Amino acid sequence: MNTQTPTVTEILPMVIKMQPDIIMTDDQFFDFCQLNRDFRIERNQFGDLLIMSPTGSETDERNFNLIVQLGIWTKKDGTGVGFGSSGGFTLPNGAVRSPDAAWIKKERWEAIPTEQRKKFAPICPDFVVELRSETDSLKTLQEKMEEYIENGVKLAWLIDRKQQKVYIYRPIQPVEELDHPQTLNGEDILPGFVLDLREIW
Repeated sequence: MNTQTPTVTEILPMVIKMQPDIIMTDDQFFDFCQLNRDFRIERNQFGDLLIMSPTGSETDERNFNLIVQLGIWTKKDGTGVGFGSSGGFTLPNGAVRSPDAAWIKKERWEAIPTEQRKKFAPICPDFVVELRSETDSLKTLQEKMEEYIENGVKLAWLIDRKQQKVYIYRPIQPVEELDHPQTLNGEDILPGFVLDLREIW
């Protein structure tokens, strides 16, 4: 009887090169994403499109638990606004990214004109979370976390369910690696927020 666990292959995003021959405006990119809702689409700082397949049901269920916990704290705290994995943000370097969960201080969010908030708002969140699925490339996600920090994120968590590790990113600090923690603390960015990882693992 074969008891070996099947190997899961990491899947990299499909990269569609665009520039310099094709330059898609922000509005065109937004419309393109709306026409292709079955895919997770991001854009890097060079204008290339990154096409990713939807996550599996189990990963999405874990991500839902994460968002619910963040949402309950956000509503109770009242100082910011929370976002799920469907929203995109245009970072200062021009990339458009959609973290699995994000939080932005209310005054920063409300300073953005309403029309710009309806699309991929030109803002870098204060806090982001990425949840690694079995097929996600760890290296690709780590590069994305570095980009978030370089563009203004103050606290970022990369939760690796595959290895049951968490990588914590903060500005001007080395990455902190935790092995199978049970909780994560929002520190001074989200004071009082504690994520129960038992619902995520």
